[in-house]
Amino acid sequence: MNKLAVIGTGYVGLVTGICLASCGHHVTCMDVDESKIDQISRGDLPLFEPGLQELHETCTAAGSLSYTTSPEEAVQDAEAVFIAVGTPPRKDGSADLSYLHAAVHDIAPFIQRNTVLIIKSTVPAGTHADIKDQLDRTTGQSVQVVSNPEFLREGSAVNDFFYGDRIVIGSTDPRAAAFVEHIYESLPAPVLHTDPQTAEMIKYSSNAFLAAKISFINEMASLCEAEGADITIVAAGMGMDKRIGESFLRAGIGYGGSCFPKDTAALLYSAQQKKLPVPLLSSIHEVNRKQPGAFIQKILDRFGSIEGKKAAVLGLTFKPNTDDLRQSPSRDVINLLTSEGAMVIGYDPLISKSRKRIWQIPLAETMEEALTGADLAVICTEWKEIVDFPPDRYPSLMKEANIFDGRNCYAIKQALHLPIYYSSVGRPVYKGL
Repeated sequence: MNKLAVIGTGYVGLVTGICLASCGHHVTCMDVDESKIDQISRGDLPLFEPGLQELHETCTAAGSLSYTTSPEEAVQDAEAVFIAVGTPPRKDGSADLSYLHAAVHDIAPFIQRNTVLIIKSTVPAGTHADIKDQLDRTTGQSVQVVSNPEFLREGSAVNDFFYGDRIVIGSTDPRAAAFVEHIYESLPAPVLHTDPQTAEMIKYSSNAFLAAKISFINEMASLCEAEGADITIVAAGMGMDKRIGESFLRAGIGYGGSCFPKDTAALLYSAQQKKLPVPLLSSIHEVNRKQPGAFIQKILDRFGSIEGKKAAVLGLTFKPNTDDLRQSPSRDVINLLTSEGAMVIGYDPLISKSRKRIWQIPLAETMEEALTGADLAVICTEWKEIVDFPPDRYPSLMKEANIFDGRNCYAIKQALHLPIYYSSVGRPVYKGL
């Protein structure tokens, strides 16, 4: 068992801290937000992630997991300190590293000589050197800093931690790198050792490539619509090629969340600063930006005008099994609908439980409530509850069953012989009876 500290109790920090504790380490999670630490200490996690609450309860009961607002309490005697604070995007697309530098400033007085600092936050290449320089100047000693990027998918982060594809350790010191590998020794994932700047680039490059696959399949979806082809079958055929793979080839209204948008923007910014042309990266971002508007155009093509019409927006989070609304395409969809004069009501299996309104629109408590009397329904998130909702119920609840499916939740054949107008992404429109 190692004594570890995790600085930051956001999504990455909380998942990392709890999962490390469940591996047998003694972990202290620290955050400057007193209200958040009080909330977590009461057993009420501030984010939803399947399986995380149960692990938290088990580890706190076993005494292997604790929380504090004191940097000294968290860091003193810690063999390793994980920094997992946010690096949000600035307006110019660059990563805001102020939280990272502030965290390092707060813990520096309490860093011991042999403590290893592990950067878990997503940071641009070269950040490792800046943080090491900051620590060395502040502490008056040489502190080992390791880059250890996270690869946690929201909605499946616990499984990703324990059964991930790889563990990346970027370090210039073999002993520090070996110690970090020791921390993860109970996990089956292969370990890749590299230098810090390469580790930092692996994280950004991975997210940019996955974003590229999404934007590519969305461009192909537009071509499929023009040619009368079905993008779901096209994607399945592409995915059968092992060189391509089926993951992230699902057409829709675009990606969102806290990673893909900001990481592609940060890479673009870095390239611009170095005056390197990166047209592919620029295209990834631009295709995704246009997706919600292109989808709304389908609605306008159907109605001409939606002023005064009731629109039920189903699914608000950027993906299922998370309560994360950051950069969710649903927000753009809602803004575009309201700008056209539609009366929007939202529904989300998770968000509707805790809120009455969001983004200036009311929230329904149930999917049925949202659909009742609606002129159109817009699906923005493929929650299981939405996917499993029988298509034949739409006509019985809605004023007119116009379904615009931004996630291709239903097979077109499910709409056959129903009085439904069903428009999805990259597939032929079905005009019902």
